[in-house]
Amino acid sequence: MSITFYLIPFAVQYIHARCRIKCRDPLGWCLKPFSKKMMGLKYHVLLPVATGAMLFGIPYGISLVVQWMYGWPHKAGYKKYIEAVRPRRIYRLTVAVLKTLKYLQYSKLYFQWKQWYKNDDNHKHFQKGIAYGRRNNKLDLYYCSNTDQSGGDPTPVVLFVYGGAWGSGGRAIYCLLASQMAKELNAVVVCPDYSIYPKGNVLDMVQDIADCLVWVRENGQMFNIEKGNLTLIGHSAGAHLCALTALFLVRGAEELGIEVAKQREITASIKGIIGLSGVYNIMDHYQHEKIRGVEYVSTMHKAMGGIESFDYYSPSTALKTLSEDQLRRVPPFCLIHGTSDGIVPVESSLRFSEALTSFSAEVSLYLLPRLDHIAIVTDLMVPGRNFYYTVYSCIIQEYRKFIGIS
Repeated sequence: MSITFYLIPFAVQYIHARCRIKCRDPLGWCLKPFSKKMMGLKYHVLLPVATGAMLFGIPYGISLVVQWMYGWPHKAGYKKYIEAVRPRRIYRLTVAVLKTLKYLQYSKLYFQWKQWYKNDDNHKHFQKGIAYGRRNNKLDLYYCSNTDQSGGDPTPVVLFVYGGAWGSGGRAIYCLLASQMAKELNAVVVCPDYSIYPKGNVLDMVQDIADCLVWVRENGQMFNIEKGNLTLIGHSAGAHLCALTALFLVRGAEELGIEVAKQREITASIKGIIGLSGVYNIMDHYQHEKIRGVEYVSTMHKAMGGIESFDYYSPSTALKTLSEDQLRRVPPFCLIHGTSDGIVPVESSLRFSEALTSFSAEVSLYLLPRLDHIAIVTDLMVPGRNFYYTVYSCIIQEYRKFIGIS
């Protein structure tokens, strides 16, 4: 080792001499191979770092932030954190989160409804912020062109209940939809807010929808509404709430806090229910959420009050609790679902249709190709969108049957 040490100065002098012979820039000539090696080393270092970030850093970062914001897995103590970082959950949840980026395509609609709802010139088409019910929620009421508020024949009414996984949404977002629906159906459309989680649980939401129906019956004359001619239309969680509320009313459920006689009157006035991409069996949907890796960050589990309440709040199960006389009073259903729906699978409507049929309830089922969970409702907001006429043709056909128009 000592000999090698003493040979170093001679080696340096030799290399330096060779450099002068080879080129005018001896240092550059010497460092060129060294630079190439350094570039290669840099490449070999950056590639694993980038790969690690793509495969581990980004998925784990996204998933942990989402779980921190919306809730850790329902496990005791440190186990909830162990469950939260399981690779299978991390990657499925990341995929689900990244898929929401496609909602950016609806940014134009966002600005459209914002502007329309605030525009004072549009107030002649609707009345907003009307208080109703035991929790003093607000509703908006939209007129069709044929509505005669000064008298004449009263107009049928449609109650539209928006979705949002039982934990988001607002009536203002659906102003364009409600306005178009009023025109297409020649009806007065009522769009209420309800007690979304954490403000309320599912029973509170059902009570709110029932309260809105009570409001329509008690205040219909003021707005020239045909209070005995009601149709319920809901999307996603809203479809679930429409179906569950109707079945609770048919059963005369004490939980609604409404007199049984009044519940019978409301039930008789409901001519039909239209569900758009609805959830009708909570346990089935929970299993689908587990496949997507979102069952712990979803609002559904919390809003339902835990797994033990899933059956109680499932319309498909509620059917089984009805007597023969009550089943005869179940309103006709129309179920519309897109076959490309990845949030609520099409099997949800298929199975509920089968359940209704098995109890001899009237049901129509429409399965629409290439239609997903969001487009089925956003495309109803503005004429000319991809599925506007497709979905409305189904709704109009069933709505006319409900109210007796050929």
